[in-house]
Amino acid sequence: MKICKDSVVTLSFRASDTQGNLLEYGKEPRAYLHGGYHNTLPGIEKALEGQEKGYQARLVLAPEDAFGLRDESLLRSIPKSSFPPGVKVGGQLEGRDENGREQVFTVQKIKGDTVLLDGNHPLAGQTLRLAVTVIDVRPASADEIRHGHAHGAHGHRH
Repeated sequence: MKICKDSVVTLSFRASDTQGNLLEYGKEPRAYLHGGYHNTLPGIEKALEGQEKGYQARLVLAPEDAFGLRDESLLRSIPKSSFPPGVKVGGQLEGRDENGREQVFTVQKIKGDTVLLDGNHPLAGQTLRLAVTVIDVRPASADEIRHGHAHGAHGHRH
């Protein structure tokens, strides 16, 4: 079966930065629902469209095809008094952006009585190198399409 919209793709991957530093090694295969459901990086979907089980590729993804460009409007300065005790650099918190959507923020710096937060993905703005192998391709179930993600082994569990 060829990879197309509404197919579930199971793959293994290895991700590194442009200097070859390992960022993630997917030891366990991962499944995603293909076709614009935002379950994987846009560059992976583009590269795998029309491919089949067994396909292997080495990809170089520009930021636009990976975690996006950095958006400086996602930086926030919040008074430290607004946080519970123990807030630490590198910690992550959920908040809302100016449109009310859920947003994950990473504590970048604590400077005096101010906490600097960054709502960008930690890999935003970076070019990524990926090695991917398609382990399986199957048609998505009606439930998977309705829910917008893969279910079962290597996918989302309810």
